[in-house]
Amino acid sequence: MKVLKRNQLIVLVVSLMLITAGYLNFTTNQENVQASTIADRDDETIGDAQLVSTIPNENEETEVENENAENSTNQTENIIIDNETPTSSVVDNGEKNSNTKNESEDFYFTTSKLERNTMYSELLETYQDMYNNTNASGEQKSEALSKINEINNTKNAIMIAENLILAKGFEDAVIFVNDGSVSVIIKTDKLKDEQVAQVQNIVSRELNVKAETIHISNK
Repeated sequence: MKVLKRNQLIVLVVSLMLITAGYLNFTTNQENVQASTIADRDDETIGDAQLVSTIPNENEETEVENENAENSTNQTENIIIDNETPTSSVVDNGEKNSNTKNESEDFYFTTSKLERNTMYSELLETYQDMYNNTNASGEQKSEALSKINEINNTKNAIMIAENLILAKGFEDAVIFVNDGSVSVIIKTDKLKDEQVAQVQNIVSRELNVKAETIHISNK
């Protein structure tokens, strides 16, 4: 019986050793297979990645070419605009200077006539008050009335003379009368001798003054 039990124990131990060895062998083979599979997958992935990265993208090339062409066009347009800017600036400056000069001249003639007419209005008001004053003597009233008529006649003569001067083709004119001396300013770049004679005749006739008291200039 002891011999049989010993043999059985030996068989059992050998069986356990064989089972353990088989299990270890199987586990090792599985790990090798998994490692090999992972390696194969990595190789395939790397290969795909290399393959994709080396294939050119036609759309990207087209976009780059279009962008380069657009930049080139923009640069050309900028060069053309820069070249044209000085000419445009010169033209603008010339027109601006001309407009400024015209505005300055128009302002002079407008304000001069306004100030002259204001002066006459104030004189008329003064003599009118003198004439209406109940304390004024007959002589004072007669003098005031004479001044009122004189101022009105001068205003009318100036208006007619200026209109006749404009009818000769001048842009504008203003006339000042002061103690028998008459000043005439004509809006023009240059006055010819025959034009001076025309203006002189008009002023002399309408304002009833001598030719030597008339002073004509241009502005």
